[in-house]
Amino acid sequence: MNKHYFQLRLNSTYESSKNKLQHLLVEHVVDGEWQPLVLSERSPGFLIYAYSIFTCQHLFMRNNCAERGIELASTSGEMVLVADEAWRLEQMHISFDAKPSRGTASEDDREYIISRMGQCPVSKNLPEIADVQTVLNFI
Repeated sequence: MNKHYFQLRLNSTYESSKNKLQHLLVEHVVDGEWQPLVLSERSPGFLIYAYSIFTCQHLFMRNNCAERGIELASTSGEMVLVADEAWRLEQMHISFDAKPSRGTASEDDREYIISRMGQCPVSKNLPEIADVQTVLNFI
């Protein structure tokens, strides 16, 4: 059985207490090598779908950090999606390492932000996935 693997990573920096994006670089694995993700009308549909999941999670992470008074300097993140041969998602692992520039994140903050990330519109419309992990570390 052939599986489909999608691996994306991002690095971002922010400005202002609202964690507004200053710089964002998203990369994906192509033939075993990391390459910048450049979406176009020729991009594979499932790659666009994967990016929409990742960017929605990132948006909700940074917005909810701001809501909790955690101003971010930078974030690195990674997402791994695995789909079966019929393109049904079997695994979704997302992790972010966020570096605050101001504010301190408690365990309650971290749990709240992770729960809110699951409420992003793309995530709310995902099918049931057997293996889901969402990790948020403040470094």
